[in-house]
Amino acid sequence: MRLGLNLGYWGTGSDPASLALAKQAEELGYAVVWAAEAYGSDAVTVLTWIAAQTSRIDVGAAVLQIPARTPAMTAMTAATLDTLSGGRFRLGLGVSGPQVSEGWHGVRFTSPVARTREYASIVRSALRRERVTFAGEHFTLPLPDGPGKALRMTVRPARKHVPLYLAAIGPKNLELAGEIADGWLPVFFSPSHAGEQLAHVRAGAERAGRTLEDFDVVPSVPLVPGDDWRACADAVRGYAALYLGGMGSREKNFYNRLACRMGFAAEAAEVQEKYLAGDRAGAMAAVPPEFLDATSLLGPKERIAEKMKEYAEAGVTTLSVSPYSPEPAAALRTAAEALELAGVA
Repeated sequence: MRLGLNLGYWGTGSDPASLALAKQAEELGYAVVWAAEAYGSDAVTVLTWIAAQTSRIDVGAAVLQIPARTPAMTAMTAATLDTLSGGRFRLGLGVSGPQVSEGWHGVRFTSPVARTREYASIVRSALRRERVTFAGEHFTLPLPDGPGKALRMTVRPARKHVPLYLAAIGPKNLELAGEIADGWLPVFFSPSHAGEQLAHVRAGAERAGRTLEDFDVVPSVPLVPGDDWRACADAVRGYAALYLGGMGSREKNFYNRLACRMGFAAEAAEVQEKYLAGDRAGAMAAVPPEFLDATSLLGPKERIAEKMKEYAEAGVTTLSVSPYSPEPAAALRTAAEALELAGVA
């Protein structure tokens, strides 16, 4: 199991430390640094900035939003970043959620699984430098009633195959990840509850005649080292409350549904109720410590090492940590030491 660093969103207050953390992760032997986007900063600019000032560590999009770009634009971006970074780019894709897709990008949130399948197919075709033609339910290239022609990308990626990851939560999207992607980017991943999720991924892989032998399972996991894991958990409450309570509507919040499937249905409902009512402090307080502990790396180095063993045994191949510690540089060192202590590197 390798380590990764997830920097999250640019513009959330920790920006000055981001480049220093990426450089430190490279020095510590981390495999990849990821950046995210929602409706603020974009991931591409951040990754380009980091790639220009590092030399070995991979740079990954976690994720590029499917409604934000045409598949051809995403392929162009992936090819350019892979070339500029010397073959270090990892392409993560996700459909985002209905509020961002329709409210920010003006793209209907319909048939997310089918849309993702078509999108990824076009991206892959373009990166192979084929003349891109596609006739699907959601995408048609070239348009049949105009002067458009099938085109081939003019640049070559540094590698013949740019690894493609899917951010997936629901069963059908998990199967799609196993079927068509090189890896999976889960959130709120709990080793003790991951069996069902990975079963869906495996089913998709088997349907495509594949195995998970070379499949990269890359959860992003909050990291807070300290003496008391319960006190450490408090640093993650705001993040968990936002996703369980505010990332989506009352009727369609994928993260809330995931918490329900993990056995926290009553608690997730309370978090959402308080968050949507504007009681952010109450929502944070309602997040159960057991949920935070199940989905985070909390406490002393030895405790983190034991949890890392559980992640490795559950099938994780790259463990991407998100430091929520007031001393993120020290947290990265602790994670590297804990991985060595765990003996799963």
